[in-house]
Amino acid sequence: MISGFINVYKEAGFTSHDVVAIIRKNLKGIKTGHTGTLDPDAEGVLPICIGKATKLAEYVGGNTKKYRATVKLGITTDTQDTSGNIISKKEVNCSKENIEKVVLSFLGEYNQIPPMYSALKVNGEKLYNLARKGKSIERKPRKIEIYNISILDFLSNNRFIIDVTCSKGTYIRTLCHDIGEKLGTGACMEYLIRTKTGNFELKDSIKLEDLKYKINANGIEDIIIPIDKVLIDYQKITAFNTANKYLYNGNKISINFIKNKENFNKEKDALLYDSCGNLIGIYKFIGNEEIKPIVMLADLT
Repeated sequence: MISGFINVYKEAGFTSHDVVAIIRKNLKGIKTGHTGTLDPDAEGVLPICIGKATKLAEYVGGNTKKYRATVKLGITTDTQDTSGNIISKKEVNCSKENIEKVVLSFLGEYNQIPPMYSALKVNGEKLYNLARKGKSIERKPRKIEIYNISILDFLSNNRFIIDVTCSKGTYIRTLCHDIGEKLGTGACMEYLIRTKTGNFELKDSIKLEDLKYKINANGIEDIIIPIDKVLIDYQKITAFNTANKYLYNGNKISINFIKNKENFNKEKDALLYDSCGNLIGIYKFIGNEEIKPIVMLADLT
């Protein structure tokens, strides 16, 4: 079974689940999933997991994300973007210098309150389902971090573009809203594109129409990214052939079965390959004597 990742350019109007369903259909039902949702109105990088790579969604989503967004001052909405119902309108008389000062003030850690229109669950129900019923509940602030933020361009006196590099779990809609709150004008997000998540970048992404054409013309081999080409931050270890029978049973093994074991950092997880170069899974060192699988990617016997 083919396994790996596809770096999809999600266009506006598609949900993340729409993208998964379209790809699954074109791949004739091969197991497919995504690494984290992107708003329907947003565009950009959406990594898709294929086959056994679906086991790795939490490992490849990336702790660092990059976005480009257009902020619109003077308007607040119930969704914190321009697709929602307008809650308030205010005149905007802010200088560029003041806007820049406020935007830069969000650099670093801050406690962000997730929006009601989000996929977060409370008591088993997604917040956006509650919001659509007209309900609003208290949400606990979550600590997120803005690693870098800058104003790319001023489009008018109340619209400007920001580039943001942030931690996983950051809501850019809410960041735009919070910028407006701090300026005293209110704000919402007018446009959003995700330019990077983990090791997936916008320049390497492929749109759905191009994806479907390539699958029908040449199959998936030309567009799928092998698992170990994505998990590049993991160290790689290889076992002797005497360990193969243990590996394919999903057992933990002694580090004496590992080649060049003295060169590896036992504090970090590793990709383990068998003696033939087949990827077995992600392994964790147990003390100084053994390693055990935390994600098995090989077929067990």
